[in-house]
Amino acid sequence: MIKITDLQKYYRTEEVETVALNNVSLEVKEGEFVAIMGPSGCGKSTLLNILGLLDDPDEGSYLFNDIEVAKFNERKRSDLRKHNIGFVFQSFNLIDELTVYENVELPLIYTKVSATERKKRVEEVLEKMQIMHRRNHFPQQLSGGQQQRVAVARAVVNNPKLILADEPTGNLDSSNGNEVMQLLTELNEAGTTIVMVTHSEHDSRYTHRIIRMLDGQTVTENILV
Repeated sequence: MIKITDLQKYYRTEEVETVALNNVSLEVKEGEFVAIMGPSGCGKSTLLNILGLLDDPDEGSYLFNDIEVAKFNERKRSDLRKHNIGFVFQSFNLIDELTVYENVELPLIYTKVSATERKKRVEEVLEKMQIMHRRNHFPQQLSGGQQQRVAVARAVVNNPKLILADEPTGNLDSSNGNEVMQLLTELNEAGTTIVMVTHSEHDSRYTHRIIRMLDGQTVTENILV
């Protein structure tokens, strides 16, 4: 599904150039659950943003489902992203002014799904995430664990091929964190490919493979299953 080769990303100011990614190469096969780990500032989030087509590399190749996307413009990246990738963030990134139902429905509106189909899909995913009883609540009326359930529901409502999770349990206690990791595991077992950035060794044990980064490079890889 993902093949990146010699990926490089720089951040420049007038005085200094920072190398965020330095010749990174890796592959993620369809159906894998992969953790990316490393200290703060090592390039994990930069890599995740490029994998999610939120940013583009300065050099190197990125094949997504055998399509070279490294040089896509923003319009092409956005179109591919909307139909193929779901995101789960540490801070949930829910819209406070929208209800649970409306937050989950939003990606379907962007992809022009009909109202009838939207209703069907949103209700199905809210049932699956066991959050249907909160459909008319607003994010601030929910616990952290419930908010992350809504965020996961929003990420999967479009049936994406890939989910990118950035510290998905970072703002949760251990009980709610374990629930979210179990949800991600179930989605993966149903066929969704997941790439997760995490600092948590505990969370990484849910995955198939751990890629460790340091100073913008991949340094080790551990296969868990």
